[in-house]
Formats: sequence, C-alpha cells, structure tokens
Amino acid sequence: MIQKLIAIGCLIVTASTFAQVGGKATYQFLNLGISPRQVALGGKVVTNYDYDPTQGIFNPASINPEMDNQLSLNYNNYIGDVNYGTAAYAYSWDRRTQVIHTGITYINYGSFDGYDEQGNATNSFGGGEVALSFGHARNIAFTNFHIGGNIKFISSKLEQYTSSGVALDLAVMYVYEAWDLHVTAVGRNIGTQISPYETTIEKLPFEVILGVSQTLQNIPIRWHFTLENMQRWNVAFANPNRDEIDLEGNGTAEKITFIDNAFRHMIFGIELFPESGFNLRLGYNFRRGEELRILEQRSFSGLSAGFSVKLNKLRLSYAYSKYNSAAATSFFGLNINLQ
Repeated sequence: MIQKLIAIGCLIVTASTFAQVGGKATYQFLNLGISPRQVALGGKVVTNYDYDPTQGIFNPASINPEMDNQLSLNYNNYIGDVNYGTAAYAYSWDRRTQVIHTGITYINYGSFDGYDEQGNATNSFGGGEVALSFGHARNIAFTNFHIGGNIKFISSKLEQYTSSGVALDLAVMYVYEAWDLHVTAVGRNIGTQISPYETTIEKLPFEVILGVSQTLQNIPIRWHFTLENMQRWNVAFANPNRDEIDLEGNGTAEKITFIDNAFRHMIFGIELFPESGFNLRLGYNFRRGEELRILEQRSFSGLSAGFSVKLNKLRLSYAYSKYNSAAATSFFGLNINLQ
C-alpha cells in the first residue's frame, strides 16, 4: 500500500507541472459543484465521509460502506440557459467491506442562434458535455488512511464539433473517528483528450484540492476548510477597474500580494446539525467573492447557503449560490436510500 501512495504522489506532482486554471483547459464542467450540499458549503468541498454518494465523484477516497444502495440525483438551474446535473450510486459487496461507485455529470449549454461570416442567419445549434465515472476506495490495513480512484470517460459536442477524453481522480483521506476529523488530498482530472475538436489536443482542467473538516465537541456544527487549485499558486489577477489614477493621470495597477493569492485558494463552510434530519449549510468562496464583486456595491458574491430535510428514506436538499448582483443559481437534490 505504501508503494501505491508513493505512486499517487508522483502522478500528482508530475501532472501539476502541466497545470492550468480556468480558460486554459477544456472540459471545464468537470470542476463545477456536484450537489446542493457541496455548493452550499462554498463549492469543491471534499471532506464529507458519510452516506452521500455524490462526494465520490469529487473525492474517490470518500467512497465508503455508508453509501451502500444510496442513489443521489441533482439538478442545477445555472446561469442563463445553461443547466447541468449529476447522479451517483454506490453498492457494497463482500460483506459490506468493498464498495464500487458510479457517477455521471452532464451539462447542457442551451440553444444558440447561428450566423455565417456575412451575418446571415443560419440554423440554431446547441452544445453539451457528459462524463461517466467509476470509482473504488480501500482502507490501508491497520491505519486510518483511505485511498481511492475514479476513472472518467468524457464526451463533448459543441455545435458540429465533437471530442472525447479520459481522466483519473486519485485521492487519499485520513479519517480519525475519535475526533470526527477528516483530512484529504485529491488530484482531479489527470488525463488527456482521446479525440480533439479539430486537430489540437487540449489540456484537461487538472486540479489539486486539500481539505480538512471536523465536528465541534458538544456543539452540532461541522466546519469545512478547503484549499482549491493548489497545483498553481498564482491564481489572482490585477483588476484594471481598481487601478489608481493620480492627479497627472498616471495609472498604477493593482498590486497582488502573497496574502491576496493565499486567500483566493480558500473556501470555508459550516454545517449546522450535520447528523440530524434537518440541517443548515453556509459557505464562502474567497476567490469567487473577490473576482466577481462589483466595486462600491454590496453584491454578496461568493456567499452560498442551503439546507436539507430527511423524510424517511428520502433526503431533499437545496442550495443558493450568489455570484454577483446580476447572477445567482439554485441547486436541487434528492438522495434516496434504496435498502
């Protein structure tokens, strides 16, 4: 097992040398929030280790026997006419010690009006992408460590152009039950295009995510702290709207400091009454809040909130995520216990 961990680490480090962030890789839908629970906690949370099978799509090391015969269906009314959703299911065999997991993520970009190079109207067109994943996790014997992996098959169609790809997610998770403490590291979307849209092979949106969470002692609150895009430190950029102009009309660009970059990797979330039939969730995504906020206007960008209600073998979830004063999304989820 130690050799497997070393191999995982080598793969993550090697892939990080080719890492890119938003706008420089294809299949960006792979890094969208996968469930109302994850989105309500700020997005990209990877520290849940319980009944929720959707967590296995983002962090395969979290696949565990509690997910047995759990089915999750989720739908997000995203920005504009875009909508996307996920589905996940887990099944245990071999005396409930071995769990296999499957998940699907799709996105529909809606309909677009087509025009030729002279500006004449042509046929309308659409676009969509889908990823099908299969995952498995194992406990390292006599330890609190779990390792897991997903393999994903990706298909994309944008107007008349099609593409396919394959990717791996590799993860390690430490679960210390005495403190109800979870610590994890995930390398996501390690892979390549099999067939490009035309001739150029594009990079996949590789990302390293670190996370830690814990339930407070004698207080029904679980906190989640996530570090996203750790494969690349410099994720902040200078906003030209924040340039300082002196009396002579000379401009000084916004300075991006070490602290600016540090905060833009952070996501913080809390879950109230995490073990009960009704819970509340609140999150803040620092990078989203900083990059999408409107100057001199309170827009609450970066904030997200949600709740879930358990009704016998059903659990209903909802999340509301704020981007800025002009954009927000609603995420709906249903978890079904099929046992």
